[in-house]
Formats: sequence, structure tokens, C-alpha cells
Amino acid sequence: MEKALKKYAWIFVLPTLAAFTIGFIIPFFEGLYLSFCQFTTVGNAKFIGISNYINALGDTQFIQSAWFTICVTVVNILAINILAFALAMALTEKLKGTNFFRTIFFMPNLIGGIVLGYIWQILINGILSLCAQPLLKLNPTAGFWGIIILMCWQQIGYMMIIYIAGLQNVPDDLIEAAKIDGANDWQILWKIKIPMMMPSITICVFLTLTNSLKLFDQNLALTAGEPSHATEMLAMNIYNTFYFRAGPAWKGIGQAKSVIFSIVVILIGFLQLKSTRSKEVQA
Repeated sequence: MEKALKKYAWIFVLPTLAAFTIGFIIPFFEGLYLSFCQFTTVGNAKFIGISNYINALGDTQFIQSAWFTICVTVVNILAINILAFALAMALTEKLKGTNFFRTIFFMPNLIGGIVLGYIWQILINGILSLCAQPLLKLNPTAGFWGIIILMCWQQIGYMMIIYIAGLQNVPDDLIEAAKIDGANDWQILWKIKIPMMMPSITICVFLTLTNSLKLFDQNLALTAGEPSHATEMLAMNIYNTFYFRAGPAWKGIGQAKSVIFSIVVILIGFLQLKSTRSKEVQA
């Protein structure tokens, strides 16, 4: 039976492999080639070497967007994971209504990013107008913190569920043994729960890292990069370069930016996974 399964295993793998090849591998390598070309459509691409990459890295808006994206990503990782972990700790206590609150906190994750962006744009602009402050289109500081609040509101509930699963997998007898040995709650948290939860932490940090770096729809709906590209993240900068800058040269530059962006996200994600997985312990 086992030999028969191995013999025909490729039949089951083939549809997924074909979809992955058509939907990712071929477009990726075609996009990589186009990043070395000047073009307006795929059919009239003209190879020009590395000048697109030179122009991309020399674009001050691209560099500004990169720094803004880094700042948003760092704050998002810290805020989302700390708050999600705190909620998970609270909702794993033996209290009434924990299932209800888990559902309530998770629900924002079910709403699309564009919709959330417009909802929070209305809310934040309303608060800013009451405080006699410039609205989001003229207020880069409010735009920055607006993105942070929006992302926290959307993702904390999802990360909370992952942390709850991790907390529930911590052996009770290990915690009981620590209490017998005289460990307090703080020591149990840092010496037992967090080390045992490193797989959950790895997943949550990776998701918040990649989601923040790739953020587009919430950025578009909330601030659209205003004022003067001050709140424009990398994904939006690439989009604006490719579609809204005049001239055929910008298509290739936009494609080069997307390749740079993809490589950076992959490398950062790989380094983060390697770093946090090295701290995982076996139960």
C-alpha cells in the first residue's frame, strides 16, 4: 500500500506544483527580466542593463518610503505582539466570558483592509477636527500613528488566537513544579511560558513583519501617502512609480523597485525565522 502511494504521489502534487509555477515562478522570473528593460508593455521590452536599479536606488521618494516602512514595521511588531500576548494571557485565565471576548477581538481581522482604512480615516479625521488639528492629508504624524492604530486593531485579535494556542500547550505540570520550587508568576512567565511559546512567537513576529512590510491597501485608503508622499509605504511607492509616473522609463524603474523590495522582504523574513527558531525549545 505504501509503495503504491509513493508511486502515484506525483499525481497529487502536480496540480499544486503547476499552479505555483504558473502563478509565481514564471511571473517572478519574467518580472526579474523586465527589471533590466525599458518597456511600456511586456511585448516591447528593450534590455538596458542595470540602469533601472541605479535610478531606483537614487529615487529620494523610494528611500523616504523605505525609512517610513521600517518605522511602521518596527512599531507594529512591538505593539501588535505585546498587546496580543497580554490579551492571550488575560483570556486564558479561568474567567467567565473568555470565548465571547476572543470572538470580539478576532472580528476586526475579518474586515478587508480597504474598508478598515476608510473607516479609520473618518474616525481619525473626526477626532483631529475636534482637536483643531490638521487632517490626515496634511498631518504626517497623525498619518503614521493612524496606520499603527489601524494595523493593531486589525491584527491583534488574530495574533492573540495564535498566542492562546501556544499558552494552552504549555504543560501544566511544568508550571506546578515551578510553583512548588518557589517561582513567582513573573519568573514562570519569563523562564517557562515564553521559552515554551517560542514557536507561536516565531509565527506571530513573522506575520506582523511581512504584513507590515507589504502593507498597501490600508495605506491607500487611510492616507494615500499624503501629505507629499510623507506617509507613503514601499508597496504604494512601487505602485505609484509603475502606474502614475509618465514615460516608459518609469515602468522599468518600478519593476526594479519591486524586485529590490521582494528580495529585501525575503531576506528579512528568513533572518527573522532563523533568529527566533534558534530560541525554540522542545516541550
